[in-house]
Amino acid sequence: MSIKAFYSTVGAVFFLILVLHLARIIFGWNAVIGGVSIPMWASWIAVAVAAFLLYQGYKFSKQL
Repeated sequence: MSIKAFYSTVGAVFFLILVLHLARIIFGWNAVIGGVSIPMWASWIAVAVAAFLLYQGYKFSKQL
């Protein structure tokens, strides 16, 4: 796998994560992991982190 393909794949994965967290926020889905309810603010943080990592993956794939 080339490094460009790697960054494109990473970008696609973080795009999927971003979309799923946005869907959780919009539709008000509950998230329970191991019996612990995950607060909605955690999805807001995940959206910001995923958006940043998506941008970085896109930027690096375009530089190569």
